[in-house]
Amino acid sequence: MLTGRCLCGAITYEVTGKPQGPSACHCGQCRRQSGNVWASAYVPKAQIAISGPVKWYASSDKARRGFCPDCGSVLFWDPLDEDLTSFSLGSLDAPTGLRIGKHIFVAEKGDYYEITGDVPQVP
Repeated sequence: MLTGRCLCGAITYEVTGKPQGPSACHCGQCRRQSGNVWASAYVPKAQIAISGPVKWYASSDKARRGFCPDCGSVLFWDPLDEDLTSFSLGSLDAPTGLRIGKHIFVAEKGDYYEITGDVPQVP
């Protein structure tokens, strides 16, 4: 089981299933909401238990993003038409045992950094 929390500790969560798809997203929305690259993994909704005052923001007609209304930590990405929830890798308590498996939306990446290493990149 993995556990995580926001910066102030008002929101905590437990992941009981095996996280899937650890990735780094470089899309414009993720960069704006996180301040840089958004690293996350996902599980079916039944395999994550969230406690605390999550504020949900409808970032598009396809997904919402969950954050802490107290400290502003962005923790979750929740697609409206799929039975899964993504969670921030940076909010997890260590050790996680996870590794980034791919970079996504690299065509939208910021011009202020380079992606290095041999992890696959998806435009």
